[in-house]
Amino acid sequence: MILIHTPSPKEVAAYLQLFRAALPQQVFISLEEMHDPALVEYVVTWGPPVGLFASLGNLKAVFALGAGVDKLLARDDLSPALPIYRLLDGGMAPQMAEYVRFGVLSYQRHMDIYRRQQAAGVWKMLAPRLPGEVQVGVLGLGEIGRAVAQALAADGYAVSGWSRTPRQLDGINCLFGDDGLAELLAGSDVLACVLPSTPETRGLLNAERLASLPAGAMLINAGRGDLLDEEALLAQLDSGHLRCAQLDVFASEPLPADSRLWQHPAVTVTPHIAAITLRSQAVEQIVANLARLRAGEEGQGKVVRERGY
Repeated sequence: MILIHTPSPKEVAAYLQLFRAALPQQVFISLEEMHDPALVEYVVTWGPPVGLFASLGNLKAVFALGAGVDKLLARDDLSPALPIYRLLDGGMAPQMAEYVRFGVLSYQRHMDIYRRQQAAGVWKMLAPRLPGEVQVGVLGLGEIGRAVAQALAADGYAVSGWSRTPRQLDGINCLFGDDGLAELLAGSDVLACVLPSTPETRGLLNAERLASLPAGAMLINAGRGDLLDEEALLAQLDSGHLRCAQLDVFASEPLPADSRLWQHPAVTVTPHIAAITLRSQAVEQIVANLARLRAGEEGQGKVVRERGY
């Protein structure tokens, strides 16, 4: 049996319908339909309840309905020996590229400044800026980060990308390591972060690194909230060193009502919607992985726990 669980009963019902249509010979169940935990071989989940995995004695693998697995890795009821598979895309890469493109284009065309001018009743035209005159740095060159960087390069922006290990991408200035990170930050008019949450990335965008961005730069964070020191960001925005920020992820979600980010004139807040898993594509990818595992092959997207992704 394969257990499907998310916190939304409507979403569970939709996934059950798709999985049963894709693999009619396989038994898929919801948590409410699980009468014998010993029969569950696989779990497909997002936001599983506390203690769930401890009750599943014959579990072979867990499939995450997303690219981020930091919360799964933090579970104390999930055996370190149990394989976890994350979605490599699930329809998220094109959405993420759109989200970042929106922010970069808004910066290039001064839309953040015009919004503030509107609020102040100011009529003032600013000099235009060509895409090639905007230096964009992309933090993270995994499946999603590569798509973002390549989309921006296709739009004519000067794009650099940073990753933990060396990468090569046509049309992208690929950097890595501490020296590469320093170079990327110093040369980015817009810094777009799509990194996962790992021990190496948590707190990466601290006060020192935010201050190393060029004066008048923009930050886009669509990776994970714990990468960013929010108070340090507010300090840089208040001082005018950073021009604006577009934030989709936060240290605490939902974003607390008393957070200054809500009302800051230089900040655009979105509710973790930059890239949402598309059900049909997620099901297709997980079904293909199940076939690989049952054929004795390795599945795609297997999480390396030491890296956190």
